[in-house]
Amino acid sequence: MNRTELYPAIEPTHHGMLPLDARHTLYWEQSGNANGIPVLFLHGGPGAGSTPNHRRFFDPAYYRIVIYDQRGAGRSTPLGEIQDNTTPHLIQDIETLRQHLGIEQWLIFGGSWGSTLALAYGEAHPSRCLGFVLRGIFLCRNSEIDWFLYGLHHFFPEAWHDFVAPLSASERNDILSAYYRRLMDPDPAVHMPAARAWGRYEGSCSTLLPSPETVEYFTGDTVALGLARMEAHYFVHGIFLPENALLDNIHSLHDHPAIIVQGRYDAVCPIVSADDLHRAWPRAEYIVIEDAGHSAWEPGIRAALVQATEKFKIVLGAAR
Repeated sequence: MNRTELYPAIEPTHHGMLPLDARHTLYWEQSGNANGIPVLFLHGGPGAGSTPNHRRFFDPAYYRIVIYDQRGAGRSTPLGEIQDNTTPHLIQDIETLRQHLGIEQWLIFGGSWGSTLALAYGEAHPSRCLGFVLRGIFLCRNSEIDWFLYGLHHFFPEAWHDFVAPLSASERNDILSAYYRRLMDPDPAVHMPAARAWGRYEGSCSTLLPSPETVEYFTGDTVALGLARMEAHYFVHGIFLPENALLDNIHSLHDHPAIIVQGRYDAVCPIVSADDLHRAWPRAEYIVIEDAGHSAWEPGIRAALVQATEKFKIVLGAAR
C-alpha cells in the first residue's frame, strides 16, 4: 500500500479488435494476472487513446488489467469517426467489452474525460462496478467547457493566443464552432493543422511546469486528430447527456468505494469540479495534490494513483 512508483513495463497477454457495429471496431488488450481482480482503464480526451505506460499503474500480479481505445480513438477504427459516437455508445461499448471478456465486475480507473466516462458508466451499470479510482475530475458541464475554451487564457495566455491565432476576430467569439468546422473538414490540409493546434493548446496547459514531452505527445498525428475531433464533437453536443447529469445521479454510486485524486493547480479541469463531486459523494476518499496540475504523469498525481490501486487491493480483498 505504501508503493508510489509505477510498476515495470509489461506486454499484453492478449489483445484484439472487437467489432462494435458496421462502422466501428474497438482495440482492446489484457495484461497482468488472468485470474486477478479485473480493472478497466478509461483514457482521457475523449479521443486521446491509451498507451503502454497506462498498464503500469497496476500490480500485474494482482490485477487483470484491461485497456482499450474508445471508438474514434487510438488503435480503434476508424480514427476520428464521429458518426455513431456518443456517450451512450461508449457506455454500451464498455458493456460489450465486459461481456466479450467474460468479466462479472471490475474496478474502474479513469482520469479527465476518463473520469467522466467512469461516472457515466457507473451510474448506468452500478452493479458491474467494484469501485472507482478517478483523477482530474471533468463533469463536462457547460461552465467547464467554457473554461477550457476561454478561462485558460487567465493562466496560459501564451498558449491561448496561439490557439486562437488561426481564427478571425469574429470566430473568437465562438471558438468551439470555428474549430469544429475546421476539424470536421474532410481535407487533411484543413483538419490536421487545427487538430495539432488544439492538441498543442491542451498539452501546454496540462502540467504545472512546462513539459515539452507532453506537448509533443498531444501534437502527434494520431493523438491530435482523435483528441481534437472527439473533444469538439462531444463539447458541441454537451456530451450527449443532460446538463449536470453526472452529479444529479451520483446517488446511485454512494455505496461504492472511490478514491478521487486531484491536482490543486489543474487548469484544464479546475479543482472546483472535484470538490463538487466529493461533496455529492461523501464516501469517496478525496486526495488533493498540492504541487500538481492536470496530467496523470505529474509526480504527485502519479504516486497517488499507484497508492490508490494498492489501497484497493486491500479494500477489494476484504470485500471478497
